[in-house]
Amino acid sequence: MEFKVIRLFVLFVATAKAQVNPEVCRYPLGMTGGQIQDEDISASSYWSESTAAKFGRQLLFHFYFSVSLCGQISLPERSSHCFYLFFFRLDIGGGDGAWCPDIMSEPHGLKEYLQVDLRSLHFITLVGTQGRHADGMGNEFAQRYRIKYSRDGSNWVSWQDRKGQQVIEGNRNAYDVVLKDLEPPIIARYVRFMPVTDHSMIVCMRVELYGCEWLDGLVSYNIPDGQQMIYRDLEVSFNDSVYDGASAEGLTKGLGQLTDGTWGLDDFLHSHIYGVWPGYDYVGWSNRTFPKGYVEMIFDFDHVRNFTSMKVHSSNMFSRGVRVFRQVTCFFRSDSEWEPGPVTFRPTPDRVSQRARFVTVTLGDRTAKTIKCRFHFNDVWMLFSEVAFQSGSAVYNTSIGPGKHPKNTLPVDDPTHKVDDSNTRILIGCLVAIIAILSAIIVIMLWRQVWQKMLEKASRRLLDDDLTARLAIQNRAFSFRHSSLSSDSGSTSNSTYERIYPLCADYQEPSRLIRKLPEFANSTENLKSSSLCTAATASGSDGAPHYAEADIISLQESSDSSITAVNMSPFTGTDPAMREFPREKLSFKEKLGEGQFGEVHLCEAEGMQDFLDEDLSTEEISKSPLLVAVKTLREDANKNARNDFLKEIRIMSRLRDPNIVRLLAVCVDTDLLWMITEYMENGDLNQFLCNLRLNEAPDEDKPEQEEEKGDSISYIKLISMAVQIASGMKYLASLNFVHRDLATRNCLVGKNYTIRIADFGMSRNLYKGDYYRIQGRAVLPIRWMSWESILLGKFTMASDVWAFGVTLWEILTLCKEQPYSQLSDEQVIENTGEFFRDKGKQVYLPKPPCCPDTVYNDLMLTCWRRNAKQRPSFQEMHAQLQESMSA
Repeated sequence: MEFKVIRLFVLFVATAKAQVNPEVCRYPLGMTGGQIQDEDISASSYWSESTAAKFGRQLLFHFYFSVSLCGQISLPERSSHCFYLFFFRLDIGGGDGAWCPDIMSEPHGLKEYLQVDLRSLHFITLVGTQGRHADGMGNEFAQRYRIKYSRDGSNWVSWQDRKGQQVIEGNRNAYDVVLKDLEPPIIARYVRFMPVTDHSMIVCMRVELYGCEWLDGLVSYNIPDGQQMIYRDLEVSFNDSVYDGASAEGLTKGLGQLTDGTWGLDDFLHSHIYGVWPGYDYVGWSNRTFPKGYVEMIFDFDHVRNFTSMKVHSSNMFSRGVRVFRQVTCFFRSDSEWEPGPVTFRPTPDRVSQRARFVTVTLGDRTAKTIKCRFHFNDVWMLFSEVAFQSGSAVYNTSIGPGKHPKNTLPVDDPTHKVDDSNTRILIGCLVAIIAILSAIIVIMLWRQVWQKMLEKASRRLLDDDLTARLAIQNRAFSFRHSSLSSDSGSTSNSTYERIYPLCADYQEPSRLIRKLPEFANSTENLKSSSLCTAATASGSDGAPHYAEADIISLQESSDSSITAVNMSPFTGTDPAMREFPREKLSFKEKLGEGQFGEVHLCEAEGMQDFLDEDLSTEEISKSPLLVAVKTLREDANKNARNDFLKEIRIMSRLRDPNIVRLLAVCVDTDLLWMITEYMENGDLNQFLCNLRLNEAPDEDKPEQEEEKGDSISYIKLISMAVQIASGMKYLASLNFVHRDLATRNCLVGKNYTIRIADFGMSRNLYKGDYYRIQGRAVLPIRWMSWESILLGKFTMASDVWAFGVTLWEILTLCKEQPYSQLSDEQVIENTGEFFRDKGKQVYLPKPPCCPDTVYNDLMLTCWRRNAKQRPSFQEMHAQLQESMSA
């Protein structure tokens, strides 16, 4: 009885928010723990009674306890929340038991299977498999397998990933448990594991399913086929690509993207998922093909339910002709006839914010097994990414008449669930003891962390005070001598980099490295290192500070007057990049990104031609508005942030190279601080190349203009882009600048394939997946970083060389996939440990198909040498790439 009360409480809480979060819905469903009964496990065949289906359970308990510092307790394999992860492994039996089919399946057939009946619909996000080692006497496991699933036991669907692959890589030995994310997840009651192997190998399997109960009860939805939008010559497809039903005339008897737990971004051209087409997250329709002015959807449920509301996630980017629906009318059916009196709902129109949002439609406690909703257009397009229903957990009384609603209905137990009430008190006592032990461990670890941070801050304060005192003495000495060169004073702000490995003897805190600049444009002496990627305004969209946020030393004036820090006065000189630009001549077009201290906007600037340098190419620039990027500082930014913003302006104004993005002008006449930089008309290099294909066999007799088609590019042009990036980095290296975030996303493309290096990538939601969060604070582009940058916190020109090798790999693969796409973020970090150990186990990026052996072996691999001193310089790589173009 106690267990039932707890279960009813959990169901009540879940009903209040019957919306699945795939990151949290990762609970073991009972193959290991025994909640799934033996009679619910079946198989097509088995060797003997000792290898029957009921032995297909994993024999190792795997407890995943994640205790969040944010006050949450969950059981995911991996979570994006801030938590400490404790992993316990308990062996409860020998290694004999496993399911072993009698007849092996064909290499491409699907005959043998192990079937699990979950007794109700579940949202399944993860599966685990294990082999049979029989205490060292056997070595049977499934190297590959497929999955089929069903919601009713008769219609079976083959699972496939978002790229259409059905085969899942399984085990490599008989001992380890291999967990595989189902992306997309599935909604099913019955699941079949189907090994794929040849006759030369015996297969045995133990399995576990992870997920949670599907509280919506939605069995299928019927909708029209998604349509295609042409936006600025870009094909945007709004089809339901993971729908598992029929698709003859519309989509029927299946589920898909509207129930996968993934919500679309504000900009429907972008996606949470790497490497998919524009519009992937949304299913959408145009009013031009619906003369009645509405789209009709039908939702079928597992049984009669009492519905309270429906939540629809919709895009509202009205600048592109997309709005939330104007009205929705829902009809209800409990048996064969639609009930009279539909429910009509009109959402409040929003003509200000273009953010995507959930619209909650009140259904008025209507009872039904099928719901038909008609969504009326409010603009040219209507886009949905998720639909969820809130209802009673179970309503089995179907005798209620049409239009009547049940009174005082409470959730009741599903009779198909079998609950063992024996030893309940013992189980609860064990759980309480485990929680108490975990709480004690957490308190001890937190206390140790607090104590270590106090000691670390004390030691840093001593070092900062010593550094400040030394710089102050030098400043007074230089001021006394009226020197033409002066030195900068240090910053004392805390580092934004979190160590993930023990402190090494040669560790250097990134924000403590003193970065210097030449004091005069014609001076080449007294160079000091700095970072191009400073920028509080280039922080991540989720509010975390930029991983390479630098404490730039105050620039000093070398005049007869006393030394002064950067202030408003330097912007009144003749340097065009420091001239004030009229704010009213800026027209904001699109927000590129948002950070902790500011935003980056794409704008058109009228009259910017008068602010350009003579060394800027202006023969192709007309009198029309110029496309620029504007970095803005928030009004509520503190004094330190304002000073850093002004220092960044001063630094960028000194950069003069055709392959480095140029600061054009500033707006600092009021408290609102803006800086205006170049922005190339073709956007960033990553998106530019991603939409192209390689022209593998260009006709040498054709003119160069005819060789490059609109959708293709040659190998020579790709190397030409790499040459320009190497040239820009060679210039930065000559000034001892360290970029820290070199990648194709941070390179802009202009006319005639002109490339200029920038630092906008971190601030864009599109590239959020390229950065990895460390301990909830710092975010790092670990797939582009050298091993010493990740493990030791060292950022040097040699680490930029490493990143250049990855960038060159991106270019030659046309940015079709993320570096190390087959590895998780944790595996990438583990791989850097292999580089440190240098035992020959480290994994390198593979050679791109179009890349010659000489470029891969003599250039790329040399960029990734363990010894930073053995890596080539940018000057050497620039010369080598130029030579490869002429070869």
